Amino acid sequence: MSSNKKKKARIADIQEIGEKIKEEKEELKETQKARKKEKTGMIWKKFFIFNFILGTVCCYVGLFVVYGPNTKFRNWFVTTAETSMHHQYYARWFYDEPTISYVMSQNTIAENASPTDISLYNMDQILANGENNGKIEYKNEYDRQILERDPNHLDYKIIEFKDEKLQTGRTFDGFLAVIYDPSKIHTVATKYLGSRGEYVKDMAKRVNARVAINGGGFFDPGYSSTGGSPLGITMSKGEVIKADNYPLNHGGIIGFDNEDRLILSSTCSLGKAKELGIRDCVSFGPFIITNGEPSKVYGNGGLGVAPRTVIGQRADGIVLWLVVDGRSGLKQGIDMNDEIEIMQRYSVINAANLDGGTSSVMIVNGELINDPIDSTGAHKTRWIATGFYLE
Repeated sequence: MSSNKKKKARIADIQEIGEKIKEEKEELKETQKARKKEKTGMIWKKFFIFNFILGTVCCYVGLFVVYGPNTKFRNWFVTTAETSMHHQYYARWFYDEPTISYVMSQNTIAENASPTDISLYNMDQILANGENNGKIEYKNEYDRQILERDPNHLDYKIIEFKDEKLQTGRTFDGFLAVIYDPSKIHTVATKYLGSRGEYVKDMAKRVNARVAINGGGFFDPGYSSTGGSPLGITMSKGEVIKADNYPLNHGGIIGFDNEDRLILSSTCSLGKAKELGIRDCVSFGPFIITNGEPSKVYGNGGLGVAPRTVIGQRADGIVLWLVVDGRSGLKQGIDMNDEIEIMQRYSVINAANLDGGTSSVMIVNGELINDPIDSTGAHKTRWIATGFYLE
């Protein structure tokens, strides 16, 4: 065979080998592609199986929580929904009316509605300008927190709570304003009375308040949250702002008389307010402590767990304003039992629940210091009708 023929034969062999290698590469590529597709299919199959199992488990767990023998979740869910501004229908997604009525009957508060015993107050005990700081034997740590004044402003003090623990195991965040001179506490109402409410921050700015909180409830037809019409009796510095004989399920008049004593009256009428010598008041409730005796709370009190505002006064005349945040993660707020526990820590003899939820606000020197969250999860407050402030 000539050299040319041999050369051509070698070239043909090389080309044939090249084609085979190419074919093998293509086959390998197709095989890898098929395996990858099969592997992806298996992953998706496992993913769907896992999610199906997880969803099934979650459904069973959810059904067990909602309808199981442990009624704690049911009680919390129903009472919280029923006392919200807009979302009572949540409870009806899962429970019928008889069940809801039963839950509400098992979670209620039997108020101690006795007339306020003014003889329990000894206003002379209030320390003038904190001049006796360091010379007091405190009853306990809570007493020390109250009586040990802030040198930066001797007539009030702000105590911050962070992860504060309660007997229920619940923790909360919030603020406690300690007001040493109750004669400087007054009521403020929206300047758009009868039309719409006003933000507490704007109210506080308008009256040059150093500290301010939200106050009583307001008539809210259709749950429009306009906040323009206060419930019951509202008075400020002896002037009648609004007077309605609006029936309240709990509570009544919450205010200060001419001797600067916190007075609670379940008779919510203008005549009663004048009889008691009320100078500043709002109307709401329930009353949680009267004459040193706590109201009887069944279950969670029927108002669920939510952000709260509470007003109370000690026998020495010192006034406490408590604002608790909620609706955030595991910290949903507090219930009526919690309110009583906190007020009793600080030796309060008369205390009442004020409007809560998105209304719960504390303003210090013109700034909002707590974190109100509305029912949509937005970090904001709402228009309300009334508030208390320190002039």
